[in-house]
Amino acid sequence: MIQIFGNITELTKGRKLYDITPKIKGWINLEKINTGLLTLNIKHTSASLLVNENYDSDVLLDLENFFTKLVVDGDETYSHILEGPDDMSAHIRTVLTQTNLSFSIKNKEINLGTWQGIFLYEHRFGNFERCVDLHFIGE
Repeated sequence: MIQIFGNITELTKGRKLYDITPKIKGWINLEKINTGLLTLNIKHTSASLLVNENYDSDVLLDLENFFTKLVVDGDETYSHILEGPDDMSAHIRTVLTQTNLSFSIKNKEINLGTWQGIFLYEHRFGNFERCVDLHFIGE
């Protein structure tokens, strides 16, 4: 067994879902391991990771519209507003989604469905450099 650690970065420009599948595939193709388990981890408290449809962009729009209704920015009941009206709502969105994902890799291919992609979900309105850590174990 071999273990490889790495990371990818995504420069976000506001709240939305960013397809990071191509970056992850590119990283896998450069590594020595062909088959194993890939774990992704984002260490930010106002961004998360999702698997969802990567064919019809309306899905991403509908997801954001759903979260906008579910988690209101600037809600007057929030105490944590240090960084603005999207601060606490970003943390809540992260709690409702995921910060870790794991995938089987076979012959350097991520075991995803035909219409699935891996997304970094930015929950803040500003621009950020987000880092996703990768841990690939296999042979």
